[in-house]
Amino acid sequence: MNFIEFKEFLTAKMKMSHIYQPVMIKRLLKRNGEATDTDIANELLQFDPSQLEYYQNITNNMVGKVLRNHRIVEKDKKTYRLIGYEKLTTDQIKELIVTCEDKIDAYIKKRGDAIWTHRKNNRTPVSGTVRYEVLKRASFKCELCGISADEKALEVDHITPKNLGGEDSINNYQALCYSCNATKRDRDNTDFRGIKEKFECRDHSCLFCNLEGAV
Repeated sequence: MNFIEFKEFLTAKMKMSHIYQPVMIKRLLKRNGEATDTDIANELLQFDPSQLEYYQNITNNMVGKVLRNHRIVEKDKKTYRLIGYEKLTTDQIKELIVTCEDKIDAYIKKRGDAIWTHRKNNRTPVSGTVRYEVLKRASFKCELCGISADEKALEVDHITPKNLGGEDSINNYQALCYSCNATKRDRDNTDFRGIKEKFECRDHSCLFCNLEGAV
């Protein structure tokens, strides 16, 4: 394929349902025409804010909190600092880095892939067609918090989790943004479909249903 054919594909022939195709082609162009699937996956991750948000939550609500409690780090707004870093020599820093790497390697060797099972939301990938139908049914909004797909990436969630016997069926799927899906996790089988409509029901004789605007 020559330059004109590549350009024509990118500008006229390529039909996009996501950013994946141009991201992959760009990665290949920058890697002398070839790249591993891991390289391409890493490139795709750079464009996925839901993954960044997930690990920001881990940083702030789990690991960051533990290390702050142990007085290892301190936090100023969004910035973490190692307490006492300025007192370390270059050799001491190198030695501590090696110690961190040893701890990481030992833990991975002990636990293996099990340390990442919480990130495997779906054992069987949801097809593009089914995913579209689920999101369309939800009006392309999270069925828990209501945020639009334009503002935050939406995921197809198993209402009844797979590990609780849930089926890979459109009747067992709901659309949740990444934050709500991560909060629900795989121990909850709450069906959020239609929950917002329930709050729109008002009984005109009910005091609590007519609190809006009350002083």
